[in-house]
Amino acid sequence: MSWLDRLRGRRPRDAQPPVELWQHVLARVPIAHGLADDSRERLAGRAWALMHRLRITSPVELPWSEAQALALTTQVALMTLEWDKAFWPDVREVVVVPGPFRRHLVEEDEMGVVHELDDERIGETFDHGPIVLSLEDIKASGDWTGLNVIIHEFSHKLDMQHNGQADGRPPLPSTISPAEWYRVFTGVWEDLQEHLERDDVTPIDEYAATHPGECFAVCCEMFFTAPNQLSRAYPELYGLLTHYFKQDVLARMPDRSLDSTRP
Repeated sequence: MSWLDRLRGRRPRDAQPPVELWQHVLARVPIAHGLADDSRERLAGRAWALMHRLRITSPVELPWSEAQALALTTQVALMTLEWDKAFWPDVREVVVVPGPFRRHLVEEDEMGVVHELDDERIGETFDHGPIVLSLEDIKASGDWTGLNVIIHEFSHKLDMQHNGQADGRPPLPSTISPAEWYRVFTGVWEDLQEHLERDDVTPIDEYAATHPGECFAVCCEMFFTAPNQLSRAYPELYGLLTHYFKQDVLARMPDRSLDSTRP
């Protein structure tokens, strides 16, 4: 029986992870650096509790460790760290697969024409269901590169809490009006579409231009992992997400990362 099998359904005996394990995890998750002491302690506790609550499964035998599981939940807990309570009421299971996987899709367009296609994915999120993540891409998440499959897919879960759809309209705090949210994200969406129409390089990952739900997820992904690029491209959007997540990620991003991505 693996450590993961023994872990399932058990509550942590301690409120915080073992110090050595936590230091190891922090070393592999640079986006969690730069937090104030109280925030870092709260992150450790929430990540540890979430690791014990989540059911982490795999359809095949994988080289998976307690440190990898805690690194995953650390990035999840980081997203809502400054909210009053730990969130994620609809997240019960994470399915880890070895690498990118293919899905056969049947979709109907606005004209009623049905299209079939094979789509390669590194993650997938189901409303009231599990989140599927590629282990290959989990390992590549946690730094300041702008790519993070964990944050991307868990952003879809935030989005789905409104109406079960990943449509870029998550539940909002009373301090953010739906009209303001719609205006700012619509401006970003239209700018991305204009770049593509001109065959120009988009200011952020062009995948954000494929669907409003993907626009939200990509922007959240970049907010936590490339805040310098997002704030340069869309400063009003960066400010809106700062308000939404109650975090200024750019303020804790190391200077060397800022310098390395400047044009």
